[in-house]
Amino acid sequence: MREIIALGDGATRLDVLLSQANLSRSQAARLIKEGLASVLGKTVIVPSFKPKAGEEARLMVPEAAETGNQPEDIPLHILYQDDALAVVEKPAGLVVHPAAGNPSGTLVNALLFHLDQLSGIGGEKRPGIVHRLDKDTSGLMLVAKNDRAHLALSRALAQRQIEKYYLAAVAGQFKEESGRIDGPIARSPRDRKKMTVLEGGREALTLWQLARQDDTSALVLIRLVTGRTHQIRAHFAHANHPVLGDTLYGHKGLPPAPRLMLHAWSLAFAHPVTGAAMAFTAPPEAAFRAPGEAELLAVKVRLNDTIK
Repeated sequence: MREIIALGDGATRLDVLLSQANLSRSQAARLIKEGLASVLGKTVIVPSFKPKAGEEARLMVPEAAETGNQPEDIPLHILYQDDALAVVEKPAGLVVHPAAGNPSGTLVNALLFHLDQLSGIGGEKRPGIVHRLDKDTSGLMLVAKNDRAHLALSRALAQRQIEKYYLAAVAGQFKEESGRIDGPIARSPRDRKKMTVLEGGREALTLWQLARQDDTSALVLIRLVTGRTHQIRAHFAHANHPVLGDTLYGHKGLPPAPRLMLHAWSLAFAHPVTGAAMAFTAPPEAAFRAPGEAELLAVKVRLNDTIK
């Protein structure tokens, strides 16, 4: 157990104040919620709390636990790896990390088998996991192999410096070639399994560009500006264009689909150690009926042009 000590300035959130010593903001927030932070000796469990100027804030940080997960020889496509990170392609149907009901057979178990090391910042259940994909979403994921890389990638993600593009086959036709869905997202008060666009929710912005469409569905290239839980699925359902194969946000009238038709197609970021520009793409399954790589890259250019 180690301790982080910082002095408040009256304007800085507690999680930000305590994330300046080899700890990401999200990790600090989690520990604060677990009751491991105090201000002037009194426990504070609200990450957004702002200590007054000169008030002493403390955070007890447990040592990273050794993972109890076992390596499993699960097939995994590794596009790139070095001493700091790996870029892997998660297949649809694979859970990212162990949880209730999925104690094994996860991406973490596969990573432990295929990679020589993983960062410990994610804790016992999520070693190396910088961001996640839903079980039935396929595509690219970043994995940290040491704590330095994990912290740098987590901060880049929080500061929106990692570009993530998705392909989604959705119901219906579009009159426009591109668009944006700007709606705050919160957990649905009617169904706790679902997220929904709701006033007072967390800021969420999704940008999209049409790649192809037919009489009943369309393929869109999506850039996530924010990264909220189920953001694409909730936003497109709200726009009356639910993702095909989505049993949670869709409805019975959707065109048939073999799976949730959502794929993390592209990642672009700066290497956390060297600063070199890194970019990767992973073509989706044939069921998406996606254009070729060159055409998709052209669609990506058009999407980015709409942002400027």
